[in-house]
Amino acid sequence: MTSVAQPASLSAEPAVIHVTVSDPRVRPLLRELGDEYSTRYGRDAHAELARYPDEEFTAPHGGVLLLLLEHGEPVAGGAFRRYDETTAELKRIWTHSAHRRRGLARRVVAELEREASARGYRRIYLTTGPRQPEARGLYLTTGYTPLFDTEADPETIGPLPFEKHLPTAPPQGEAASL
Repeated sequence: MTSVAQPASLSAEPAVIHVTVSDPRVRPLLRELGDEYSTRYGRDAHAELARYPDEEFTAPHGGVLLLLLEHGEPVAGGAFRRYDETTAELKRIWTHSAHRRRGLARRVVAELEREASARGYRRIYLTTGPRQPEARGLYLTTGYTPLFDTEADPETIGPLPFEKHLPTAPPQGEAASL
């Protein structure tokens, strides 16, 4: 019996890599996010991207920046930074404009949640802008609790805050007995 291999683009999941902000593969993420924010909010949003020092998205400072790569090229990414001792704050969730509507943002969020939990965080906090309905929808459909009145006009709220409590790991040995 002969088996036919699937083309890589159909069978392979994008690879997840951890990077620093200075990695050249992060440039598309920063460029597209800046352009998108500027288009939606009518001002230079690149300053928002520079609001937090790059080191806040590194492991020694309690953060992470990850990219999903397909054929070596970034197709999606995101980061978190330490918000407080038990809370990670999601930032810079991005899907390349040529790769949207594929569930990549959901994968990024799931990878960030997994990483945050592995690092001992018990809660995730984030805000998204009032003119980003697709981001609002992403967080609502992935189990985040809105910390705002969902019936109110988002433009009257400002940044829309969300939270999600991460599951705690079972004590050592308990998983084996389940």
